[in-house]
Amino acid sequence: MSNEVIDEVKAEAKERMEGAVKVLKHDLAAIRTGRASPALLDHVKVDYYGTPTPINQIAVVTVPEPRLLAIRPFSPGDLRMIEKAILNSDLGLNPSNDGKIIRLAIPQLTEERRRELAKQVRKRVEEARVAVRNVRRDAISDLRDFEKESMITEDDLRWGMDEIQKLTDKFIEEIDKIGEQKIEEIMEV
Repeated sequence: MSNEVIDEVKAEAKERMEGAVKVLKHDLAAIRTGRASPALLDHVKVDYYGTPTPINQIAVVTVPEPRLLAIRPFSPGDLRMIEKAILNSDLGLNPSNDGKIIRLAIPQLTEERRRELAKQVRKRVEEARVAVRNVRRDAISDLRDFEKESMITEDDLRWGMDEIQKLTDKFIEEIDKIGEQKIEEIMEV
């Protein structure tokens, strides 16, 4: 009985920690590096007949060159709406439109902008670490409650807390690795 309770708490904690990592990866994908990536446009929403719609749902986004994105709308009439959404976004990119396709040239980042982006990455990494530590705190609190209710023994509690800590360490390490890779990508000239 007691191991089942601990396994359940551990499984829930693992799922929530995986969620924190997933959110971090999604957030970092939107941070612009010197390279073109369709993920840059993930946060840009087009006002598609009154509904905020992601660009990738109304157009094909490709990377024909390392520093160029090509956006080909499914319907040529959507070109203007997509162009307007990109201009209104916080990307700071100027789309060029030839009537069929929108091209987005990704300019080289300045050293100052690289440092700014690296700072943003570190902030997001720290938020993810805090999220994982909060999950650990909740899981340990649950285990303590189970021990108070005599559902698990004191030894089980200690073992469960160790298991949760190992899980936490594993996810913090993964988060740090993801952050380091993104900072390397940003600082690459």
